[in-house]
Amino acid sequence: MACLSAIIKWVLPILVALYGVYYWQFIASRRYFNSDVVLDGKTVIVTGGNSGIGKTTALDLARRGARVILACRNLQKAEDVAKDIKSSTGNSQVVVRHLDLSSLQSVREFAQQIIETEDRLDILINNAGVSAVKKGSITKENFDFVFGTNHFGHFLLTNLLLDLVKKSALKRVVTVSSLAHAYAPEPNMTREDPNVASFLYPHLKYYDTSKLANVLFARELAKREKASGLISTSNHPGAIYTPIWKTGMNRSPIGGAMYYVFSPFFWLFCIDETAGAQTTLHCALDESVAELSGKYFDNSAEYEPSPFAQDDELAKELWTVSCEATGLKC
Repeated sequence: MACLSAIIKWVLPILVALYGVYYWQFIASRRYFNSDVVLDGKTVIVTGGNSGIGKTTALDLARRGARVILACRNLQKAEDVAKDIKSSTGNSQVVVRHLDLSSLQSVREFAQQIIETEDRLDILINNAGVSAVKKGSITKENFDFVFGTNHFGHFLLTNLLLDLVKKSALKRVVTVSSLAHAYAPEPNMTREDPNVASFLYPHLKYYDTSKLANVLFARELAKREKASGLISTSNHPGAIYTPIWKTGMNRSPIGGAMYYVFSPFFWLFCIDETAGAQTTLHCALDESVAELSGKYFDNSAEYEPSPFAQDDELAKELWTVSCEATGLKC
């Protein structure tokens, strides 16, 4: 008993102090986008806008007067969210369109519908993503499900809508990545120069690699569209308590059990969805970002990504591989 009392006496204060440092650095220090930017007459697409930070992002943009298109796989859920957003903002220009990023055919059909029905697209927010699925799951085109959804789907979508974005006023593409990109395994070293990474199969799989691809894609897109004035950025939204945790952990019985045991404590270490949407809003709306195309952001500020995420040759190679995978003529 005396030993337990001693542990509580000395260890507990240390744990409290460490948590205080964590809370101050990663939660209390979050920046909020409080600008009064008005988006009347502007059109925005938010992929995955029916849940998590996508929903919060869509709500904020609708409050600013934008025509907001929720691009979602689950239409009923998206319709319910659209109804809620209309009710809370008074903005009737919130519409739902079907988009399944795990199907390149669905991406093409969605893009074609947008091109035929919309005369502008000021901001494209590539927000949707999956963290983990049953091992071995693949997309309709036989790509790793996570990588295919998180990268190939958004890569094709962005390129198909690029002309519409470029002829609009704001010309912004925001791709939501993650700090997890820094933990992606080292890309395959297959070139003549052993010091240069190569983005080839079988490495195009898993969440962290897909998030690295997001950063590289945004970087390369900015370089390719520099002359057009298009602004492309990527960001880490923060550690957020969103449904993606439940989806990711429930892929196995043990993970599912751990989720239900520990999820009540997630709020201690995660920011909420409102805070998580702020960096995306900053990248989409802040004037200063116009000078920072191609950059990666965290907590609404430019942040240096991993060394591989800054590899321009790797970004070019990923672009070529992505064109081949999606059937684009690049």
